[in-house]
Amino acid sequence: MIIVGITGCIGCGKTFLGNILKSLGYSVYNPDDWTRELYKKENFLKLIKENFPTVFENGIFNKRKLRELVFNDGKQLDKLENIIYPILLDKFKKIIRKQAKKQDIIFFDVALLLEFGWDKFCDYIITAHASENIQKQRVILRDGIKDADFYKIIEKQISQKQKEEAADLVINTENKENLLKVELIKFIKEIIE
Repeated sequence: MIIVGITGCIGCGKTFLGNILKSLGYSVYNPDDWTRELYKKENFLKLIKENFPTVFENGIFNKRKLRELVFNDGKQLDKLENIIYPILLDKFKKIIRKQAKKQDIIFFDVALLLEFGWDKFCDYIITAHASENIQKQRVILRDGIKDADFYKIIEKQISQKQKEEAADLVINTENKENLLKVELIKFIKEIIE
């Protein structure tokens, strides 16, 4: 089985590439989805409450408060990462084991692929590219955050240049969808053969 990681900085279009791959019939897994599911689990929220009591108001979890807390305090971010990352890594490895005999190729859409060190599990890496201005527009529109928050997020990630240097394929997601699809199909054909 071939494992392909899709990465790139926030707003570069990783998920858009993942959706194109899904439309082509491929399995694409995204740890962001797993994290959203974690926040729906009582046991996990209990752990968050024990470690970050200030992000609860009248017993109700406030995700925006948690985001503000961790992006303004590196130690708090490290603490959160130390809670979440082992859970995500375990799920990542389970999916690989489960799919190993079922599929020829699977994709993981992971913004922090290099930061997590998960690139060592990948046979190939695709890095989504977009100009910083486009990235910012996409993120502000999608997440409703301020310019300053966008730059705080970018600061926490490995640079786009480094992500592109680690890639086997860099795709400019500012191109039209049909061109991106052709580029992905060509790449898949090359790595499977």
